[in-house]
Amino acid sequence: MRVSRRCKLLLAGASWLATLAGCRMPPQVPAPSPATAPPVSVPLHVGTPYEVVPDASLLVVLVYRGGTLASAGHNHVIASHQLSGTLYLPADRLLGSFELHVPVATLTVDEAPLRAEQSAGEFPPDVSESAREGTRRNMLGPALLDAAHYPQIVLRALRLQPPAAGTASAANAGTVVAQVQSTVRAAERSFAVPVHYTLGSGTLVACGEFALRQSDLGLTPFSAMLGALQVQDEMHVSFRISARAAQVSAGPAPPTALAPDTPCAAPRP
Repeated sequence: MRVSRRCKLLLAGASWLATLAGCRMPPQVPAPSPATAPPVSVPLHVGTPYEVVPDASLLVVLVYRGGTLASAGHNHVIASHQLSGTLYLPADRLLGSFELHVPVATLTVDEAPLRAEQSAGEFPPDVSESAREGTRRNMLGPALLDAAHYPQIVLRALRLQPPAAGTASAANAGTVVAQVQSTVRAAERSFAVPVHYTLGSGTLVACGEFALRQSDLGLTPFSAMLGALQVQDEMHVSFRISARAAQVSAGPAPPTALAPDTPCAAPRP
């Protein structure tokens, strides 16, 4: 009987499969799952707690225009007068820690007194109300801070360390470098912040200034018109935090220790 070419191919294929079936194949080991980074450990708080006094504290963020049409935009001064939280100061200052909260919805844009403190060339006073409101709307909207779903920014100290030898901060005994963990839109990032502090009678004043990129916080800077009008990624941040020891929080604040002009000379990074 003649066997067709198709039958021959089928028989050959069956023979090949039978040969494979008779071989012992090594067991398949599932691929290992990607390594998961261990969670960042936030240190336990030790030492004297100092409660932040919002009325005597201020956070200022300077954001700068960019893009080919930058001249059509403005540099802006973003500020928070509603900081809250606690700083902890033990005998060993490098074991200190803090947790601060910044309510997003209360952030202000281009307050006249704060703009007046900046360079007039970079921050001229003539910013219209509509420009301020438009900037604030974009800042609080879903594309950036999304205040409706993420009402606060949280800042925690992961560790404190002395300034690097040879830097301007190293000569100042009241300066430490804080490794800060930020939680913005539920995304956690970390960055270093030089902090200068001054102790008074039951009070603690901490201040500093540093450069920070929006992308360091997991944010994408505002951009319009295919990038022709945008906000630069890098910002300039300055802060002054006044806090009162918890055991005297119910009593009157020392008039000089929490005054806005309490010395806190933070060396520039």
